[in-house]
Amino acid sequence: MGAGNAERIVPPDPSATPRSRSIIGEARGRARIADGLFELDQLEVAYDVDHATLWTMMNPAGRASFNRQLLTDFEAWQDLIIDSFGGDDAPPLLYLVLGSRVSGVFCYGGDLDLFVRLIRAGDRAGLVDYGRRCVNILHRNIASLDLPIVTIGLVQGDALGGGWEALMSFDVIVAERGSKFGLPETMFGLFPGMGAHAILGRKLGYAKAEHIILSGETLTAEDLYDMGLVHILAQPGEGRAEVERYIGREARRQGGRAGAFAAMKRVNPVTIEELCDIVEIWADSALRLAEKDIRLMLRLVAAQTRHAPDQATLEPSPFSAASKRSA
Repeated sequence: MGAGNAERIVPPDPSATPRSRSIIGEARGRARIADGLFELDQLEVAYDVDHATLWTMMNPAGRASFNRQLLTDFEAWQDLIIDSFGGDDAPPLLYLVLGSRVSGVFCYGGDLDLFVRLIRAGDRAGLVDYGRRCVNILHRNIASLDLPIVTIGLVQGDALGGGWEALMSFDVIVAERGSKFGLPETMFGLFPGMGAHAILGRKLGYAKAEHIILSGETLTAEDLYDMGLVHILAQPGEGRAEVERYIGREARRQGGRAGAFAAMKRVNPVTIEELCDIVEIWADSALRLAEKDIRLMLRLVAAQTRHAPDQATLEPSPFSAASKRSA
């Protein structure tokens, strides 16, 4: 383990409810987990000792999109997970869960405001760099960080554009009924450039994937469940509990599930070279956008900003507060 790691207990929060204590996990011993994993700016992380599950909730600053700092956090998150759980003497990790703390939104996807600034500056290198960072994170998640884990995406609201693309990299998607999914990039003359073609094409076939990508239609969790893209439907407000039930139900079969998911990805692999090539095409297409398309992107930015949570009014997350306490 690296020098930055320290002994850490993830203790129960004495003021939390029994359910939130089960999320936190009552530590029965010490686990060597990198300190930085619990100190990321826009990701709230907790380790459930009892179920060997790492819970992570996105809490982006401002709009619920993949800003550059959030990408930096995800890169560090992945490195720290490997550092903490990848060794022979590491604490167990069976499940990795990602959700969002933003009410009604999983993620709106790419940082459109940044895209506009890069397009107007003619900064192709900046667009490519952003896209490559996104697909590198996605590709590592598709590979489950080369750990024998099951990855779970928890959806409790809208997952649009790159938000939906990111979800496609998870083994299991649990979505609350009524959650919306879509790839709206065609509205402003672009296309989703960070995973949709590669993953949807493999999962649904290219004709169906092309229809979804080019139509820009909005789909519900129920629609995606019928297509096999959402694996478990939850009632509104019950997404987290449904993930807990899944983990409890599948505990004895986790090894087989993790192996089956890995085998399926080996049969039909998504390569990083493919993803990066698509990013290059996406960047060239972005630089050809007309001013009217750019203005539409800015209107979407304004709409997303109006729905951005007031960070000062968010109640503290009980599991993240407890997870940050040192032993």
